[in-house]
Amino acid sequence: MSDKIKGMRKGLANYGDAGFSLFLRKAFIKAMGYSDKALDRPIIGITNTYSGYNACHRNVPELIEAIKRGVLMAGGLPIDFPIISMHEAFSHPTSMFTRNLMSMDAEEMIRAQPMDAVVLIGGCDKTVPALLMGAASADVPAILTVTGPMITGSHKGERLGACTDCRRLWGQHRAGTIDEQEIEEISGKLAPGPGTCMVMGTASTMALVSEAMGMMLPGGAAIPAVHADRLRHAEATGERAVEIAREGLKPTSVMTEASLRNALRVLQAVGGSTNGVVHLAAIAGRLGLDIDMQEFDRMGTETPVLVDLKPSGQGYMEDLHKAGGLQVVLKNIAHLLEKDALTITGRTLGEEIEAAPPSWPQNVVRPLSDPIHSGGGIRVLRGNLAPNGAIIKQAAATPELLKHRGRAVVFTSLQDMAERLDLPDLDVRADDVLVLQNAGPKGAPGMPEAGYLPIPKKLAAQGVKDMVRISDARMSGTAFGSIVLHISPEAADGGPLALVRDGDMIELNVEAGSIRLDVPEDELQRRAKEWNMPEFVDIERGYRRLYFQQVLQAEHGCDFDFLRKYPLNNKTL
Repeated sequence: MSDKIKGMRKGLANYGDAGFSLFLRKAFIKAMGYSDKALDRPIIGITNTYSGYNACHRNVPELIEAIKRGVLMAGGLPIDFPIISMHEAFSHPTSMFTRNLMSMDAEEMIRAQPMDAVVLIGGCDKTVPALLMGAASADVPAILTVTGPMITGSHKGERLGACTDCRRLWGQHRAGTIDEQEIEEISGKLAPGPGTCMVMGTASTMALVSEAMGMMLPGGAAIPAVHADRLRHAEATGERAVEIAREGLKPTSVMTEASLRNALRVLQAVGGSTNGVVHLAAIAGRLGLDIDMQEFDRMGTETPVLVDLKPSGQGYMEDLHKAGGLQVVLKNIAHLLEKDALTITGRTLGEEIEAAPPSWPQNVVRPLSDPIHSGGGIRVLRGNLAPNGAIIKQAAATPELLKHRGRAVVFTSLQDMAERLDLPDLDVRADDVLVLQNAGPKGAPGMPEAGYLPIPKKLAAQGVKDMVRISDARMSGTAFGSIVLHISPEAADGGPLALVRDGDMIELNVEAGSIRLDVPEDELQRRAKEWNMPEFVDIERGYRRLYFQQVLQAEHGCDFDFLRKYPLNNKTL
């Protein structure tokens, strides 16, 4: 056993007497029923992210039991401990607002409690990045597993999945083609069991890119939550946790520049959520790295979307699992990956790809010669409207709208949009550009998934299904449409988005990578002089105060500056 493994001797509480500290710790841990023999084993912490509010994590207790079984089989002592749990639909104002809080919880509890390695149990959208951010900062040997995607539901013979179909069917309800009774009935069929959204949403995306990054055992990202394979994968994760404790294999040895590039490459290949860009940028910042957005954009031109899953395609995560999971994708793009990157198995990504079983005939993972979309799933945009960048999920957009010039219809806040969007006298046409301001990291706050602006009701009733929509917000990976997101700097921070007015002409050219406000520079300067920062409320105390003092823009992952390995602004609290 490595000298670095300290078990109960690791990180003793400070009483001024190390011997007494260990004596006291053992006395209290023995109150849990452990024997001296058990306490001499490598200690493996397990993050218990179960919550009664979090259906995505409903199966966490089962996973913990399987992980514990694996740890015991390998000669370790498993100890689970609670960590903040967040569900996208149950986090006010948004789960992104508390993602950094969860990362701090993970970091400090991993560091504060004696454990030689830790198993991270993620699932719902922000939980995986939060755990990886915390693990990167604590840098104790760590391995990730996830709760897995839900199985699909059914309504009138139609296969359904949260939450791409949630949005599609809600849009039909807004248009008046689905009545109140039926939409209520549908709500009971969209999420038929435990697990995460079964489309290529943020949870599925982060599971896949984490496996590609090497932090998860091969094959784990796509296993449905209810499958026995999910428990077997958890058991194997527990076994491997004991081994990495003995080897001293730390997150910073696995999450490297090379592995992050592999994650970004896979993000493009699977048609992943735009949220993946923000989360990978935050993880990179914890490692002392920055995502090169120009390189990511270039990756898109080289990497076609191969996975036929909603919202870019038609399938669901259980289909990807049946097709062979991420390993099939990795085999198809192996020539584009950095195969020397180390994984949590102790082997390189290239070795894992070679060891993976051959694929079989299926149509979920397309060959390079017949992709779902050419030119990458996500495109980076720049221009006078987004000096620090913006992104669009072009694989899920309407092709005819990827080059568009239209009149701005501006909503100055989420509240303004809620009050005016569906007014019968709203001056809006199908070829206009809907603009949402002040929905970024500070503006909302928490950069909510509000970028999927609803089609105004009167246009929806006319059959309009998509429009160009732009904002400094995010959107769910389950969403679709011609939507420009993450405009930076955000409006609430004085970015050019704050200067857009009704009637301004906006030009979008995705092929050219540009988003431009067609307003003379002197007029923009005049507007800038008149601009006033929004009044932020309830920021005098607590976490909310910390958030507003420290949150960064989208290109830096919306992390807190002081949590980065190398802070950008060297702010003091």
